[in-house]
Amino acid sequence: MTTVNVKPNWLNPVHLLAFGFGSGAAPKAPGTFGTIAAVLLYWPLSQLSLDYYLLMILVTGVLGIYLCGKTAEDLGVHDHGGIVWDEFVGFWITMIAAPAGWVWVLVGFVAFRFFDIIKPWPINWIDKKVTGGFGIMLDDVIAGVMAALVLQGLAWWF
Repeated sequence: MTTVNVKPNWLNPVHLLAFGFGSGAAPKAPGTFGTIAAVLLYWPLSQLSLDYYLLMILVTGVLGIYLCGKTAEDLGVHDHGGIVWDEFVGFWITMIAAPAGWVWVLVGFVAFRFFDIIKPWPINWIDKKVTGGFGIMLDDVIAGVMAALVLQGLAWWF
């Protein structure tokens, strides 16, 4: 991820979505602010049946490859720090079949941010080697899967 002083075109819906409705424009910790925005959208999405929730993740993930790739291309910066659509999808993956309640949302948030920031293998390898919109999305998808495994393990334990 690179943070530079290149600004999106807020009238372009692709940029607006890639920047998480503006949450990625936060001057510090844009990924964290993007994940907070994803949490806010998660509340109504959590009411979907599991089938529709998984379909939503598939659609937003595929859409994210285009949104992130096109925005990065337009800005001339691969994985600009303000591009946070990947955080949205990564967090939503974390929350697949999560137990209900704000405590589990907080646990999911912390777990996802941990894996997204620390980038253990294979996330760090993917982050460095896989380019374009697919690469921007893939490291957060894997972070979301790892965080989901932690969340489900904790839910089973407790």
